[in-house]
Amino acid sequence: MKLIAAVDRNWGIGNKGKLLVSIPEDMKFFRETTTGNVVVMGKNTLLSFPNGLPLKNRVNIVLTKDTNFKVKDAVVVHSMEEALKEISKYTDREVYVIGGASVYRQMLAYCDTAYITYIDYSYEADTYFPKLEEEDWCMVEESEEKTYFDVEYYFRKYIKNTLTEDTKEA
Repeated sequence: MKLIAAVDRNWGIGNKGKLLVSIPEDMKFFRETTTGNVVVMGKNTLLSFPNGLPLKNRVNIVLTKDTNFKVKDAVVVHSMEEALKEISKYTDREVYVIGGASVYRQMLAYCDTAYITYIDYSYEADTYFPKLEEEDWCMVEESEEKTYFDVEYYFRKYIKNTLTEDTKEA
């Protein structure tokens, strides 16, 4: 499984239910990367989309504790066990965790790759992504600096460090 997010300098991802900034090239990367695949999200992330509708041309899995929540064209699950069972049905597609913060935290242990758009600015944020460097992840790729008006950003790829303490010393 993979994670995909846009974060600011402090690993902030949102404020008051909205993204911190909308960068067209980041949106395009997200769309191209996730289309035809599976996306896993929380209810609030789904509700933040236009008209609160699932993303087109993807399998949408929504993880929520709200047992009454239903949405057309999405699979709604109510526990991590149920989510993992549902995800296991899609062996022919990539699975991307797309937010929000609690879903990122819950799914982090099951993921091995993260696609992070790093925005070199500190926004006012109330929602945060796990700081991957503190979670034993390693950045393996970084794009050249990109700009959108006065915003500088980078596309980064992280992988989970799977080396054991014994292998690190070798």
